[in-house]
Amino acid sequence: MYTTLISAAELKSNLSDDDLLVFDCRFSLADTAYGQRVYGEGHIPGASFLHLDDDLSSPITPQTGRHPLPDVDKLAERLQQCGLNADTQVVVYDDCGGAMAARAWWLLRWLGHTSVAVLDGGFQAWTAVSDELEQATPAAVAGNFAPDLQAEMNLSVAQLLAALDEETVTLVDARGAERYRGEQEPIDPVAGHIPDALNRPLTDNLVNGCFKPAEQLAAEWKAVLGDTPLDRVVHYCGSGVTACHNLLALEHAGLTGSRIYAGSWSEWIRDSARPVATN
Repeated sequence: MYTTLISAAELKSNLSDDDLLVFDCRFSLADTAYGQRVYGEGHIPGASFLHLDDDLSSPITPQTGRHPLPDVDKLAERLQQCGLNADTQVVVYDDCGGAMAARAWWLLRWLGHTSVAVLDGGFQAWTAVSDELEQATPAAVAGNFAPDLQAEMNLSVAQLLAALDEETVTLVDARGAERYRGEQEPIDPVAGHIPDALNRPLTDNLVNGCFKPAEQLAAEWKAVLGDTPLDRVVHYCGSGVTACHNLLALEHAGLTGSRIYAGSWSEWIRDSARPVATN
């Protein structure tokens, strides 16, 4: 069972397995039709497509961030229709170092399905080991998957505020250092970060588009977190998507138990009473 990462070679050797399900999660914030377009141009054989906005998020409201968590039943039904069973091994991939696929990975775990892994190196790694691509959407037999929500994996903004007051969490911001420091903000209307949050850009988890070795990730993350217990660690980013990348890196390094604040920065700044820090 693969629960964090799978290599392209491993995926290739398992691609014909009846209990394997692959999802293409390619997406671009600058062009929301990009993923569906490149999926149609060519994808890993048998892969179904999951759209970040339509499948892996729910509609934005005045109180939410840019990518609110999806409706549990709606997402579960979508996955079931694609053929997900309780014992299915799922592989998710993108073409941006796992930044989008990690959201699908985390959501499946949030729904109670742990046999899910991100394709290390993504679509580029696949094309490096195989010339097999297809353009058709696969016909699927509906699976029997039923969600078992792991609600404790995510903190609501109310829960986060209470935990910050009680000083029982350590926040880690997955955005780039310039955005964290408030020196630039290309997406959201307010720049900066949640006070006292640490910064570990998701790109620090990668080398040449793949995740660093588990031992290296463990050493680097221990340097960031020090003696902080992992169950106190909460990840956030701009909209709750790339925060999952940091959690995946920790899990792959054997450092388990951290959580997500899925609302993230874009939700936090919806209320001007919530504090903002810069530098």
